[in-house]
Amino acid sequence: MSDTQTLIDSRPPSVATLFTQRVAETPDAEAYRFPVPAASGDGPDEWKSLTWGRAAERVYAIAAGLIDLGVQPEERVALASSTRIEWILTDLGVMCAGAATTTIYPSTNAEESSYILADSDSRVLIAEDAAQLAKARERRADLPNLSHVVVIDTTGVEPDESGWVLSLADLEARGAAYLADNPEAVQKRIAAIAPDQLATLIYTSGTTGRPKGVRLPHDNWSYMAKATVATGLITKDDVQYLWLPLAHVFGKVLTSGQIEVGHVTAVDGRVDKIIENLPVVQPTYMAAVPRIFEKVYNGVAAKARAGGGAKYKIFQWAAQVAREYARTTQDSFRRTGTASAPFGLETKHRIADALVYAKIREAFGGRLRACVSGSAALAPDIGFFFAGVGIHILEGYGLTESSAASFVNPGEAYRTGTVGKPLPGTEVRIAGDGEVMLRGPGIMSGYHGLPEKTAEVLESDGWFHTGDIGELSADGYLRITDRKKDLIKTSGGKYISPAEVEGQFKAVCPFVSNILVHGADRNFCTALIALDEPTILGWAEENGLGGRTYADVVASQEVESLIDGYVQRLNEGLQRWQTVKKFRLLPRDLDIEHGELTPSLKLKRPVVEREYRTLIEDMYAGSREA
Repeated sequence: MSDTQTLIDSRPPSVATLFTQRVAETPDAEAYRFPVPAASGDGPDEWKSLTWGRAAERVYAIAAGLIDLGVQPEERVALASSTRIEWILTDLGVMCAGAATTTIYPSTNAEESSYILADSDSRVLIAEDAAQLAKARERRADLPNLSHVVVIDTTGVEPDESGWVLSLADLEARGAAYLADNPEAVQKRIAAIAPDQLATLIYTSGTTGRPKGVRLPHDNWSYMAKATVATGLITKDDVQYLWLPLAHVFGKVLTSGQIEVGHVTAVDGRVDKIIENLPVVQPTYMAAVPRIFEKVYNGVAAKARAGGGAKYKIFQWAAQVAREYARTTQDSFRRTGTASAPFGLETKHRIADALVYAKIREAFGGRLRACVSGSAALAPDIGFFFAGVGIHILEGYGLTESSAASFVNPGEAYRTGTVGKPLPGTEVRIAGDGEVMLRGPGIMSGYHGLPEKTAEVLESDGWFHTGDIGELSADGYLRITDRKKDLIKTSGGKYISPAEVEGQFKAVCPFVSNILVHGADRNFCTALIALDEPTILGWAEENGLGGRTYADVVASQEVESLIDGYVQRLNEGLQRWQTVKKFRLLPRDLDIEHGELTPSLKLKRPVVEREYRTLIEDMYAGSREA
């Protein structure tokens, strides 16, 4: 048996146990960094630190406070908050109390939040602020079993004489007092945790109907902690910048792996602060979703364009060199085990590095060793661009039902356009229809209260149907081609992967934000295209359309002609039946608030197609449908 397999097989029953081990080993080492706004209200944030020992004091106080509130093992404690240090501490507190965290995105509306609280039978809600508290108050009559709401930031929260609402500081004080009388209470709860005991209940953001609660036991996270570290992708010397939504399963993997290895994590979920924070934090690795890399790429291209024709030509040349260099070196590594390129390409790459790439790396903090990308497919041309720049994006793959990290690209041997190899201990096979199937310690125990739905995807021998179509190389690299249900079959009988076409367009067009390709049961493909507002308004300013609103700019003939040129470039690289014959520009970008994107920025196709049905039908009006 390999050392890696031994490491995984000897995993403890829970991350709560891993946390106590980490605290015992390195109590004085830095665990977390987090921003505190400047006292004056102006100027940059001040970053503060927590050691593992100090973090444990707060975690155990939270756990004891929950025990004092009457929370029993496996009972649910809901957590509705953006990514911040308190999210991590309270989640760990819930686990150390032997209870289970129900995650709720802060953007979830009152109706769906109430549904999740009721369906999960959550006994306590930990709410970020007055806005999250208001949602629970609005639906309190529907939540008879919700005994308390704990508020992290009490700004604007009115005093509650009933005891239903208390602050996180109150809960910690209550826990500290409880521990004074019952010093072993939390450790007893941790020691009693069984591997199959529920740790996390995450509701999938369904595109239709109510979301399903995915039951993830403690063993899932203990396995993920050991398996992700066993890949060698993270070390004790790393500094992680964590901004992803922790309500998402991807975020939970990142916190579990950090506890196992003991490196520093800087936590700040404010997306608008990413560009400002990176040079301050100087991370060695971070995780993101493809939309972030697309926005960075479009922003760099827009800045070069604004610098004038010569500067933009240099950028375009450097981007081409980056892609060629990445493809060449990755191919060389695959064949020989050494990343190398011909002398001429190496020379061009060095020049491009001095002119362009070094500045991009500096914007990421200058120390970034790797980025992990998940949640959706990254357009290969964008991945090759960043690889050539020296920002290595390691795509991974997994679902909520598989605890997120089932595959990841292996460090130096990563291959852009694939999601890498399975984590140690995870099995994969491709079904006859191309569906990816998984089995291993990361797979969920089932859907909460939905045995029939569980049976539809989880076979009795442990194999899980992912619903994704993929291809497995001879040496174990997986490439996801599409969601099984999203494949388009035209009226002419041709199958098309819309995600593949959409990804190619994102690589071709620097102005696109979101695109949906439509064509099921039609005789040609069409597209709905939303543009990135800052980028297209910058172009408008340079081209005589300054001062107009976004809606006016995208409705102009000039912008339609601009985007049509990129659509034609896209079509040049497609099969005839894949080409986009017509498109419409949307009057605004797609977003989470209108329900068109999931909180992890994935497209909700049925929602978008329903909302813009008139535009779609208009594109097919007058055509002869087969």
